[in-house]
Amino acid sequence: MRNGNYYDERTGDAAGWSAFMAGALIGAGVALLFAPQRGSELRGLLRDYANRATDDLVEKGHEAWDTAVERGREYYDRGEEVIRDAGRSAKEYAKQGQEAVKDAGRSAKEFAKQAQDVAREPGRSAL
Repeated sequence: MRNGNYYDERTGDAAGWSAFMAGALIGAGVALLFAPQRGSELRGLLRDYANRATDDLVEKGHEAWDTAVERGREYYDRGEEVIRDAGRSAKEYAKQGQEAVKDAGRSAKEFAKQAQDVAREPGRSAL
């Protein structure tokens, strides 16, 4: 409930629009029934009003469909972008990991060489 009115965020304005149209149809029907007109005129007016209301509802349905399709495309495109970025990040981390291993290997070789050099110096005893 928002500001004293019922509002469903999943359906948005669709529920409000449906309730409005139902109320408008009922109100128009009651008003026409109490208006001083002949039966054939009244039926013609009701038919015209129902046709207009149907056209309005169909148009709103198409607009809602188009909006849903557009949002779906946006979400799909965003998902593809996120997956591409994640792939790039994974490749970068893997490359950094490979470089770190290479650096560690170089450091280990240098340390081993220094240890051999120290061990070969005269006057040093082997452990």
